Amino acid sequence: MQALAVFPSKKNLQLVEIPQPKLQRSTDVLLRVREVGLCGTDREIVSFEHGSPPPGSDHLILGHETLAEVVEVGRDVRGLRPGDLVVAIVRRPCSHPECRPCRAGRSDFCVSGDFTERGIKQADGFLTEYVVDDQEYLVRVPHALADVAVLIEPLTVVSKAAIQARAILDRLPYEPGLQRGLVVGAGPVGLLGAMALVAIGYETVVYSREPEGGNKGSLVQSLGGTYVSAASQPIEKLAERTGEFDLVLEAVGHAPVMMAVVHSLHPNGVVALTGIPAESAPAEVNVGRYLREMVLKNQVVFGTVNAGRRDYMAAIQQLEQFMILFPETVRKLITGRYPLGEASRMLTHREGIKNVVELSARAA
Repeated sequence: MQALAVFPSKKNLQLVEIPQPKLQRSTDVLLRVREVGLCGTDREIVSFEHGSPPPGSDHLILGHETLAEVVEVGRDVRGLRPGDLVVAIVRRPCSHPECRPCRAGRSDFCVSGDFTERGIKQADGFLTEYVVDDQEYLVRVPHALADVAVLIEPLTVVSKAAIQARAILDRLPYEPGLQRGLVVGAGPVGLLGAMALVAIGYETVVYSREPEGGNKGSLVQSLGGTYVSAASQPIEKLAERTGEFDLVLEAVGHAPVMMAVVHSLHPNGVVALTGIPAESAPAEVNVGRYLREMVLKNQVVFGTVNAGRRDYMAAIQQLEQFMILFPETVRKLITGRYPLGEASRMLTHREGIKNVVELSARAA
C-alpha cells in the first residue's frame, strides 16, 4: 500500500510502498484510514523546518489529523469494534518515570520533551491506507459527525485552550456578565475558536489578514461574529475600534502579533497563545509597559500545545453543538477533498481553509 513520506536528509517528499500492518499486541486496533486533514505543521515538515523520522528510519510518514474506521481489534480491546469511527490522539508519552504528566496520561503536558507525535516527531503518521494503533490512543466518534470529524483534532487545540482559560477566569470573585472574545487568525483553529466563543455566548471578533469583504469575513458573519481585517486596523489599535476583550485566542504564530494582542485585553482578561512562532522572529516590544499592564490589570497570558483525551472528548461535544448551531458554516471549513496522489501538491500550494486527503470512502 502507498503512504506519503518526507525524507529530511534528502529534502524529498514522495509516495512510498509499505506493507499493510497487522495486529501485534492484544490491545492493538487495525484501522482503515478514511481522511487526513492537512495543516500548517505538515507544511513546516515538508519545508524541512520541523519533524523527525522514527528511530532507525530515513523517512517520516505524514498526517496527524485523522478519521479512521476500525477493521479489527485485539483480544483485550474494550469499547471498540469493527465499523466504529475513531480519531487518534497525536502525542504519545515519554518513557521517563519521573515525568508525572506522561505517567498520568497527559503527555500534552510532558516535562521531559521526549514525547513522540504521530506524523510529526519520531512516529509515523496516518497518510496511508491502513495503520495499527493502541486502543489507549483512540477516541470513538459518532457516525453522525463523519463528514466533519476530520476537524476534531484542530478543534482539540481550541478545547484545551478554552478549558484552561475558563479555569483562570473562574478566579474572579464576581460574575463578569456579558463577555467579549477576540480570535486572532482565521485559519481552521481560529474559525473553530470563533465558533466556540459564539456558542458560549461571547460577543466575538475575529482579526486576520484577509479583506473584510472576503470569504472568511463572510464565514465569521454567518456565525454571528464580527470580522476585522489587519489591512484596515493595526493590531495595536484594534481596541480603539472594537473595545477591549476578556478572552483572546491567538492562532497565527506570528511573534509581533502575539506580543501586541495584550494591548486589546480588558483588565482581569486572559490571552491563550496557540501559535508557534519561528525562534528568530523579530518582535519589538516595550517590555516595561507590557509587564506593568499585566500586573496592574491582573492579566494572564499562557501558552498551550497539543491535547489530551479529555480535550478530544470536549472537541467532539463541541463539534456536535456546532453542527446544530451552524452546520453549513462548519462544512465550509473543509474546502477540498483530494486523493493521496494530490497530497504533495496541496502541501506545497496553500489554498482554501482546510484541505483533506481522502483515503477511502467516507462513512455514511
